[in-house]
Amino acid sequence: MKTNNWLDKKEYPFQTKSINIDGFIMNYTDEGEGDNLLFVHGTPSWSFGYRNVIKKLSSKYRCIAPDHLGFGLSEKPENIDYTPQGHAKRLKDFIKELKLKSFHIVVHDFGGPIGLSCAIDMPEKINSITILNTWLWPLNDYTHFAKPSKIIKTVFGKFLYLNLNFSAKVLVKKGFYNKKNLTKIIHRHYIKPQNKQARKAAYEFALSLLGESDWYAKLWENKNKIQGIPTKILWGMKDELLPADLLLEKWREGFPAASVIEIKDCGHFIQEEKPDSVAQAIKEQ
Repeated sequence: MKTNNWLDKKEYPFQTKSINIDGFIMNYTDEGEGDNLLFVHGTPSWSFGYRNVIKKLSSKYRCIAPDHLGFGLSEKPENIDYTPQGHAKRLKDFIKELKLKSFHIVVHDFGGPIGLSCAIDMPEKINSITILNTWLWPLNDYTHFAKPSKIIKTVFGKFLYLNLNFSAKVLVKKGFYNKKNLTKIIHRHYIKPQNKQARKAAYEFALSLLGESDWYAKLWENKNKIQGIPTKILWGMKDELLPADLLLEKWREGFPAASVIEIKDCGHFIQEEKPDSVAQAIKEQ
């Protein structure tokens, strides 16, 4: 079995487990006992990003955090469906394999549409929803996303992602408001899993930001299936990747009963910069 010498067991002290999904190995953490709490990550993240939240909650909850195929410690096959729909299908299979009868769900970034797609398909299983800097509707009408999406589809954009590891090296750094929170050791845990074979998954996510708008539209149309579930929305207000002034009001309109917590001095990776706030919000659900 491959040894990940870059993995700091003090930062990420969990014993990972593995499960076969679609013929490939998906790794996940499974810490603590109590009500099931499912964490769903985005790009180019993995369960590592939730580590400090899990440490704070595993005394009360069973904390389950899978790594999507192509990310983290999971297998990184070359030819599978890396669209958010593909990840959502595999997450549903994962939930079935673990026989989770009910759970709280926490979603971030691309984990939003992926995880909430599962919630929409099985609302009877969902105890509560915690939303961290994400979206659930088409983003095509936002000029903020138009230019980068055009670049991503060029030869140069593909080169940036597949050859230079742009997502892990540049976008992760941009996603932190307080750069002191992104130490070299922490950043290494985002860069190292994104080896050359793995970068296809992150690149497909980048293409999917605007490329899967019909699917996002269907999710938003079906949001009524989960509107009655207790929901909290935590937003890092200094997020340059998914800015609050573009997206947060849409969440307020779509989920008027949700509790919204604005965190002023925080960027995109709220679970990294403010794990105490995330953990406290989940405890109070």
